[in-house]
Amino acid sequence: MQDNQPSSVEAVADAVPAARVLRQFRIVFNAVKTHFRSVEKVAGMGGAQLWALSVIQQHPGIGVNGLAGKLDIHQTTASNLVKSLMTQGLIEQAKSSSDRRVVTMTLTAAGESRLRSAPMPFAGVLPDALASMDPATLARLEHDLNALILVLEAGDAGANTPLSDL
Repeated sequence: MQDNQPSSVEAVADAVPAARVLRQFRIVFNAVKTHFRSVEKVAGMGGAQLWALSVIQQHPGIGVNGLAGKLDIHQTTASNLVKSLMTQGLIEQAKSSSDRRVVTMTLTAAGESRLRSAPMPFAGVLPDALASMDPATLARLEHDLNALILVLEAGDAGANTPLSDL
């Protein structure tokens, strides 16, 4: 009498695609982690701070909500980044000339200097790589990652957290 359990050879054969994909995730995560380590070592700041600094440089006069939108993070997370950058003397804030309720940000000379010495890409290697991919590939990747997220029952927790903070 035979049971319907797969043999160990069949089990290994079935696991091979999953193992290959797991290896690919490890490669991606390692690339991201290596980049963030390099950023911290060279620039002396975290990846999210560096990206925020670069966005403020590209958009002088941006507000916290605008920064949150550009970084695709929660407004509270953006506020915390701004506080840290202010404490380090890398940005300065001023009241908008057109609406005194609005606070705008610009880089200081120290902020400009920090960006010049920092490794690229400022947004990080993963956002940079994704931005370079064609729309059809991104659509397939999005669909497949949504399927994985459903299996993980992960919901959207962490969706607006910078990768360097995970």
